[in-house]
Amino acid sequence: MSADHHVVIVGAGFGGLAAAAGLAKEDVRITIVDRQNHHLFQPLLYQVATAGLSPADIAAPIRTIVKDQPATGVLLDEVVGVDAAAKCVKLSSGATLGYDTLIIATGARHSYFGKDEWEKFAPGIKTIDDAVRVRRQVLLAMERAETMRQENITERQEYLTFVIIGGGPTGVEMAGAIAELTRHAVAMDFRHITAKCLRVILIEAGQRLLPPFPPDLSEAAKRSLEQLGVEVRLNGRVTGIEANAVTVGDDRIQAATIVWAAGVQASPAASWLGVAGDRSGRVPVQADLTLAGHPDIFVIGDTAAAMRPDGRPVPGVAPAAKQQGEYVARVVAARRRGRTAPPSFVYKDYGNLATIGRKRAVIDFGRTHLTGFPAWLIWSTAHLYFLVNFRNRLAVGWTWLWNYLTFERGVRLITGL
Repeated sequence: MSADHHVVIVGAGFGGLAAAAGLAKEDVRITIVDRQNHHLFQPLLYQVATAGLSPADIAAPIRTIVKDQPATGVLLDEVVGVDAAAKCVKLSSGATLGYDTLIIATGARHSYFGKDEWEKFAPGIKTIDDAVRVRRQVLLAMERAETMRQENITERQEYLTFVIIGGGPTGVEMAGAIAELTRHAVAMDFRHITAKCLRVILIEAGQRLLPPFPPDLSEAAKRSLEQLGVEVRLNGRVTGIEANAVTVGDDRIQAATIVWAAGVQASPAASWLGVAGDRSGRVPVQADLTLAGHPDIFVIGDTAAAMRPDGRPVPGVAPAAKQQGEYVARVVAARRRGRTAPPSFVYKDYGNLATIGRKRAVIDFGRTHLTGFPAWLIWSTAHLYFLVNFRNRLAVGWTWLWNYLTFERGVRLITGL
């Protein structure tokens, strides 16, 4: 074997880092390319947006994560194209980077279903900057409402109305967190606004929340949100979004804070590779996660349209991306050693989890469904486990314990004004 074999991994998410870790002891050179210098635990971004956690609690420098992998290098750059014939990736800096094996794990971005002009009025949450921006908007809304005169009742109510669009896990978790943040903050720290003034509205176009979950858990999530004071609007098709307003059918809702959680779209990897993506832009892959006709190119995570043996798609969740990264590492290692590659990738589904707020969560373990406090404990434990290092687990665990005991959210900082 020769260490001249160069593995390029595009993206330092769960899938990319799992692949790098799996190849760390193989006789290969590894380069991780990412436009950010940090790995981000996206499932907890909504807690940064709602002042529950600090950005540093859910992120870690990529170089720190791979410091014990001598053959792994990190390149801070952005891939803008792939030349499969020349076996190189094109970078935004103008340089090119050759590869022997390419692993694309670039994740997903927001999808506004062809209405991209809505983005400036209804931001989504995919990066730390997104989360901090939403946090600032939520906190500023309450501060401005606090100082308004009573006669400005219409404008005051606009600042105290928070709309979340999308009833999937992100939307449900965001709605519950905003409801808890605003009500507890108002009760403890504000003098001229009360919890009765606040409106948190969750809008879902479908017939129920959490479509991937069984109906009974969807209904349990809806009840929990309503107990927190969230107005849940099902079958609510958003027809317009503008500054401080959302139109749902014929109903116009005035709101200073609008958060988008309704859809995602894969990175531009399909266009880089010159293939037709699915309706979410994901790259169709073969059973071994390679691009058809290119056994040296793997696509994993949210970027890949991978299918299960029964024809269902592999979900775009962190455990799936991590399993795919580990699988690809085994395939590459087997090829390098001249051994038979592992059989087709099979996703091991350990269940679906979503939290609604303090002591509230729903979990689908297949035949077993859990709700309430037991589900919340399992959700918390699972998310702590998937955090990238011990420091993050300790920081998040301690913060959650403090928040649970005191109802305080210590990261209520307004920055970037």
